[in-house]
Amino acid sequence: MNRAMIMSAVTMSQIQKSIDLIANNLSNISTNGYKSRNATFSSLLFQNMTNQPDKDQNLGRLTPLGIRVGSGARVSDTQMDMRLGNIKTTDRPLDLALTEPDRFFTIQVTGPDGHTETRYTRDGNFYLNPDAANPNMLNLVTANGYFVLNENGQRIQIPAGFSDIRFTPTGEVTYTMPGGEERSVAAGRLGIISILRPQLLLAQGDNTLALPNLASLGLTQADVLAANGGASVVQQGALESSNVDLTDQLTELMNMQRAYQFNARSLSISDQMQGLINDLRT
Repeated sequence: MNRAMIMSAVTMSQIQKSIDLIANNLSNISTNGYKSRNATFSSLLFQNMTNQPDKDQNLGRLTPLGIRVGSGARVSDTQMDMRLGNIKTTDRPLDLALTEPDRFFTIQVTGPDGHTETRYTRDGNFYLNPDAANPNMLNLVTANGYFVLNENGQRIQIPAGFSDIRFTPTGEVTYTMPGGEERSVAAGRLGIISILRPQLLLAQGDNTLALPNLASLGLTQADVLAANGGASVVQQGALESSNVDLTDQLTELMNMQRAYQFNARSLSISDQMQGLINDLRT
């Protein structure tokens, strides 16, 4: 009975993790560029139990001796669904959508301790904020105020007196001054990166992603990151929607709830049987 109770309790805790993952997907159904995650399960260690040690007594049988008793199930992995979300037109000049599923904008995040970190996002809902050191220059930032970087890892800046801003499909930034002269921004083009192994990305909040410690995995940045190479992947005046499928998520949620109820019922029955055994002993 204790084995059955442990098996059910362990599995219930892992099913709860899957339910939490589904809840996170549903809460981000309206988040720009969000990629849903799906949990996969695997069995824990099992033990083959038999009351017949003499195999000669079971010649010709089609099933193995005894029974295989497991220890429950666990969430073995969470896979990011990299399918492209719907592209919705906004006609806002600072809204950018990436038209390839493995491309990401490069941004710079400053922590509470002043430490800067490079992260990645597919949310192209950008804004312009005055630079703290030079109010005559504007920084391209995300909706959360994180700096958008160019292909050289520097902040993208344009003069405060511009009258129009354009982004080419390859990510180059151009602006028009009031006099009508079009100039290329000195910052160059958007720092768009191709992630070769997107399943390594770790969610960091604010719709941003970061790479793990690659050295501990025996990898280098060249194994994971690749430059966009001038490919046409940017669509101005549009945003990528979340790729969360509401129907699939609700169906999976019901399946997980039924599995949780089944294991809870198994735990309850095991407890009742344990009580019956204790009553018989008395």
